Amino acid sequence: MKILSFPDRTEWPELLARPVQSTAAIEKAVAPILEQVRTKGDQALAELSLKFDKIAYTGLPFQPGDLAAAESQLSDELKTAIRQAYQNIRTFHEAQRQPVEKIETMPGVTCWRRSVGIEKVGLYIPGGTAPLFSTVLMLGIPAQLAGCKEVILCTPSDHPAILYAAQLVGVTQLFRIGGAQAIAAMAYGTKSIPKVYKIFGPGNQYVTAAKMLVAKEGMAIDMPAGPSEVAIYADDSAIPSFVAADLLSQAEHGSDSQVLLVSTSKHIITTVHVALISQLERLSRRDLAAHAIENSKAILVETQDDAIDLLNDYAAEHLILSVENAEAVAERIVNAGSIFLGNYTPESAGDYASGTNHTLPTNGFARAYSGVSLDSFVKKITVQHITREGIKTLGPTIEAMAEAESLTAHKHAVSLRLASLE
Repeated sequence: MKILSFPDRTEWPELLARPVQSTAAIEKAVAPILEQVRTKGDQALAELSLKFDKIAYTGLPFQPGDLAAAESQLSDELKTAIRQAYQNIRTFHEAQRQPVEKIETMPGVTCWRRSVGIEKVGLYIPGGTAPLFSTVLMLGIPAQLAGCKEVILCTPSDHPAILYAAQLVGVTQLFRIGGAQAIAAMAYGTKSIPKVYKIFGPGNQYVTAAKMLVAKEGMAIDMPAGPSEVAIYADDSAIPSFVAADLLSQAEHGSDSQVLLVSTSKHIITTVHVALISQLERLSRRDLAAHAIENSKAILVETQDDAIDLLNDYAAEHLILSVENAEAVAERIVNAGSIFLGNYTPESAGDYASGTNHTLPTNGFARAYSGVSLDSFVKKITVQHITREGIKTLGPTIEAMAEAESLTAHKHAVSLRLASLE
């Protein structure tokens, strides 16, 4: 971990810059895959699946018997944990429902808005170095609550926990297919995999490039994505071993994970560094974590104001505030995907089971994007109703504005109605 003391604010942009990813070469490799699936459908899926994942794609979704068998392979302890996480995530997301509220903007003019689930959504669950069955919950639960009619899940994994979670959240069809070809299948549709209206889920750089390319063609996606990241602001009230563990829990995602420690205390930075070295040796994924930690930074700043400004500039996906006045500090954070308060709120809680969603904006996109929520799976449709009395009152306003914009047909649509009421 590189330790930087009291950098000048003019240096912050360079210090906080994420590694620039060369997307041109990746997109060049992904574009032919998309075209192949678009033109050859299931035949392309079979060829590409065998080539990249060494999986024989059958064109058939997992069957009820497969899901039942998956459940029997899991320990009771893990099934209980998954069900508890399911309940917490569902409780939090269910509270995001907004009742329809009719607003009378003026006498006789009533407007309201209602939420409608996106009819067809696609969920992508990676199957690389870790089976992310937690992401099935994070994406499937809000889709379930939104009332999405078709929920298609694609994954290169047949891990029983993924299948069990998919069953819990009501996935309608589950296919064993991964990579950019899975994104293409959901974007364009094939004989076996239905075309969806919006695609969700994380993935490697090829999956991410595929999502971005189909988004350029008009497919809705959850958000832009980059390597996962955490920033921790710690003062002398922080417990160094906890901070080190949180940094490592992020670093083990992959060698390109972004890890940042900010503190007003030199002692904390030093003791966290020592704890990092000690804990790193005990990790099963220590090589990946070590590489991420090598590229990470610990920044010592003068004041809390400096720390808050720096963190708002960074706009972390995950932000842990291990400080004495954590909730008050959180009120001053305007750029972050998700915030974790105090010594006993690890990022792992949000990743798995506290209830908040772990699908969050990375790479600084937290300046403008929110994480996945119930709203991500619904459309908001506005409705209005104007009575005879309402058009009498509102009509002259519309006529004046339409005439000023030289849109005479707009004015006529109102004038005709007003004349009929005389």
